[in-house]
Amino acid sequence: MNMSVSDLSVGCRFADYFAICGLDFDSGLEPDRLCGDNLHISPLDRSYKGKVLAHYPDNIHSNPFDEHAVCMLCLPAGLQFRTQKHSLEPKFHSFLVTRENASRYYGFSLIFHEEVRNRNICSAMHTLQAMYITELSSGQTPPGHRRGSAKETSRSLPRSFKLAPHTGAALTYYDITKDKLYVAKSIALICQYPYIRVAQLFLENLFRSLPRQPGPGLSPESYVYNLLYEVPVPLPGQALRLYVPPSEPHLDPVPVVIRMPNPPEELPLLDYPLRVMFSTLGVDCVVQLFTCVLLEHQVLLRSSDYNKLMLVAECIVSLLLPFSWAHVYVPILPAPLYHFLDAPVPFVMGLHADSVAMSIGPNGPRNIALGSEAALCLVDIDKPDIQLPEELPILPHRTPFIEELNHILDKHQIQRPETEPTKLGVPINGTSYRHMNDGMSSSCTLPSGGLRRKHSFHDVLEWDESRPLNASPPASPASPASPAAPASPTRRGAPRRIDALQRIVDIVKRTGVNIDDVDSETVMPTTKKKILNDEDQYNEDIRFNVTIRETFLNRFVHMFLMYENYVIMPDQDRDSWLSSRESMVNFDKASFLSDQPQRHRPFLSRFLETQMFATLIDNKIMGNWGEYDANLQVFEHRIKIVRTNSLKRIKNAKWQVKDCPPEMLLGDIGRRLSTEVTPAAIAQNNRAFVEKLLKECKSKTKRMLVEKMGTEENDVSLGSEVSITGVEESTMIASLCDLLERLWSHGLQHKMGKSALWMHLVNYQELEQCSNSTKPIDPNNLTPDLSSVGAEVEAHQASGSANRSRDSSRGGSRDSSRDRLSNSGTLERKAQAPVPLRPLPESLTFDMRNVQAMTDIKTEIGYARAWVRLSLEKKLLSKHLRELLADTTLLRSQYKRTAFLRCEEEREQFLYHLLTLNAVDYYCFTNTYPTTKLPYRVLIVPSRKASQTTANCWLSISGANGESTPKIPIPRNTNEFVFHHKNLGILSTLRIGHDNSGLSPRWLLDQVYVRNEVTGHTYTFPCNRWLGTGVDDGSTERLVVAARVRGARSPRSPAPAPAPSPTATHLSTSTIQHMIGT
Repeated sequence: MNMSVSDLSVGCRFADYFAICGLDFDSGLEPDRLCGDNLHISPLDRSYKGKVLAHYPDNIHSNPFDEHAVCMLCLPAGLQFRTQKHSLEPKFHSFLVTRENASRYYGFSLIFHEEVRNRNICSAMHTLQAMYITELSSGQTPPGHRRGSAKETSRSLPRSFKLAPHTGAALTYYDITKDKLYVAKSIALICQYPYIRVAQLFLENLFRSLPRQPGPGLSPESYVYNLLYEVPVPLPGQALRLYVPPSEPHLDPVPVVIRMPNPPEELPLLDYPLRVMFSTLGVDCVVQLFTCVLLEHQVLLRSSDYNKLMLVAECIVSLLLPFSWAHVYVPILPAPLYHFLDAPVPFVMGLHADSVAMSIGPNGPRNIALGSEAALCLVDIDKPDIQLPEELPILPHRTPFIEELNHILDKHQIQRPETEPTKLGVPINGTSYRHMNDGMSSSCTLPSGGLRRKHSFHDVLEWDESRPLNASPPASPASPASPAAPASPTRRGAPRRIDALQRIVDIVKRTGVNIDDVDSETVMPTTKKKILNDEDQYNEDIRFNVTIRETFLNRFVHMFLMYENYVIMPDQDRDSWLSSRESMVNFDKASFLSDQPQRHRPFLSRFLETQMFATLIDNKIMGNWGEYDANLQVFEHRIKIVRTNSLKRIKNAKWQVKDCPPEMLLGDIGRRLSTEVTPAAIAQNNRAFVEKLLKECKSKTKRMLVEKMGTEENDVSLGSEVSITGVEESTMIASLCDLLERLWSHGLQHKMGKSALWMHLVNYQELEQCSNSTKPIDPNNLTPDLSSVGAEVEAHQASGSANRSRDSSRGGSRDSSRDRLSNSGTLERKAQAPVPLRPLPESLTFDMRNVQAMTDIKTEIGYARAWVRLSLEKKLLSKHLRELLADTTLLRSQYKRTAFLRCEEEREQFLYHLLTLNAVDYYCFTNTYPTTKLPYRVLIVPSRKASQTTANCWLSISGANGESTPKIPIPRNTNEFVFHHKNLGILSTLRIGHDNSGLSPRWLLDQVYVRNEVTGHTYTFPCNRWLGTGVDDGSTERLVVAARVRGARSPRSPAPAPAPSPTATHLSTSTIQHMIGT
């Protein structure tokens, strides 16, 4: 493509600058002071100050040239000298520069060595060498010098310098009469986009064409000018062909095609090969490194190859999509910037292996000291090895994720490091997930260069049984014994495969067939990886990149599929929101975590606090004002695809049904829906939806019952129709909440808010408040605000219990002994002794007020789910929903006639199925919101013998959540009070005592009742012991164990109108069996 300079905009050029960095002969030999004092090492090992010798063009307004940064990163080890005894092969590496405004640009540098013909420089180097030798021979070697075999007291030339050429310290010795001196030099490209393959090919071929030979070919300057001024960056979704210099000057220019992805259908640009990272580190190490980066730990990469540092850093950060790394990011850390390692912030940095070994301090070499190593992830790319931070949580679904990645690598025939099972940490559950080359295939081929012999089928079986799968094949008699390799775990499933093959052999033998001469390759042929040329290998790498990145992205899609429901959208304008963004809560974390499995919460709770997650939520909110983030658009495009086609594959990424939310699996309902728009077809479609929703409700309640009843599954005679062993309660409850949301969203007249269920509840609450505004309110039915403390507690209970005396504390049994008969007229099983506490209201709005008072919840979805969990735990879900749906006026005003909630028969069956959940106990509210502040009512029941005490009494309560209250003073002149504390969970113990003060401190305590005023769970703590000195054992405090009070109240639920149904809380096995339809 030929374009004039005037036609090509500066902002869309392929390359902004071409730079040359090296030794400035006018300045002479100048030590690089930024690299520290390096006089203790040989002059050839020291770093000298380099400069940008030239750069073209002079300056671009959109990307000003940073001479210091470019020179420092083009020559990250500084300017170094070499002789002909060293390896002088050119080395390519890429780098990245981050501007002050957080924007980035990329650089590509080819470092080569050119001969120094300036006699002044050679003489200066010779003088420095002589000074260094004199210092060594005088015995004044600075600490840390790598000595040879010479003794410290020797005053002659160290023997290490008298060794054979090209060995040991002889490489660091420069003789001006014998050696040629070479100095490092760099040619570099500065670009806006990381097209690394084109840049590397351009620089390497350009170097080969220097100096220009006479001939008809184009000059190197022509190629540079064309790349800088005439080659644009392709538009999204388009490709561009450009030309780079040939590998030999007499050849034609090499055409190369570059392409710009088109988001959101395609992923952002990544030209670095993920294949190299996986083949170097291995799957397990990559997943562990990925986990550390997600949780924003300090990540330090170490390698002897600068290009590997940049490659691993860019690849691991690219896998974060849709998130982006927002902290310090220096893939190649030059020597002058070592102080960055002390930064107390998350970072991703790369250090050269020699830099990690030592740094220069005021007293000579020392190990680099990091600010804090507890949160550091150190990755040695060359070994490979990884050191993980302390208390690193496990990535959700880590085991199947590693297996999925291994499957992809096997499909693309990508090798993994042999040390992966032994050096990269202990595998999960003691099992290695590394898929080595198939043992049978490798057993048929001898090591490279050896003679080939055929193995029989028996040999294959015997070799598999006697050797590990990753061992070398049996060596021929002529081949030398290989060194012992570290043992590695046998791959799972290998014994089963060998047994199957042995059974096949036995069957074949019984048929009379001789298999001794059968070649094993006939049975299991060896799969050989084809050798690809550069162009084909690049295309294969791009395909592999897409597959791996889609796999990682799909994990995030399934993890945050419903994240939009928990985003708290602001109600102010953009400027006001930006000014107060830091102090605002934009995501309902408590409600989101409540839907996640318990084993995933340690990771997710920490990930939700990261800066990258907060940035994603900010970008989501900024989308309301038309500012769309490209990564977020890709993410939401994938979410949309999953919601519509949950079981399809996207760009060859492996999907798993178990990762998909149950509410998305609608079976074959799509094939049953009619595409016609006639009234009959619409009615048929609505009927199909209603039937599907009802069937799903029945199946879901049945699954929940089976899981909770455990060993009672056989008694209910469900057979093997369902099997959900291991499904966590939180996952099932979240699925039930999703089902309720879909039921309440079906047939809505007008969509208002994110949660249709919560909006229906709020409308019902407002109507109730209006209708009850003229009625007197019983203060005993009010629960204090969950966030309030102090005098408000006493005000709510003044009319009922403030003046209750100690002697009459047992007199409330009449209030709790009601409803001994169920609505069906049958006598319930005998409950425990009645609790002398006024029962809590069982109204729908009472539970709503408790949920609305929770400060941890910020969204409508969160409120709706908290209310469902609370109602289910109190065994009132079916009753509350029946009460809600009984208001037909409100129901008709909000829903169409074809809505599920207005289909009376299906609605009654739905409530009927929900009623079966009352047969089991759920703690889905108590266990899900551990940080919520809840009110607890305490009733102390002293013995009639000694009900009074003059001492100052206190108590402390502990629960299953690991929380314990401090010592709570017991108010005088009352035995009943309310205190507020963070959710204690299921109560376990109570410690009660006094200070033994006053004239009559002795106190005989009968028992203590404690009730959670939100969930209604009541616990009794029987004591029947004395507290005080001189009586009983003389102790002034007691530790008593909790016992859950069951049957203290029986919820009264009205019988269904169309079909009578049992509403008693305690259901018999036969009743449950009938209810769930078996």
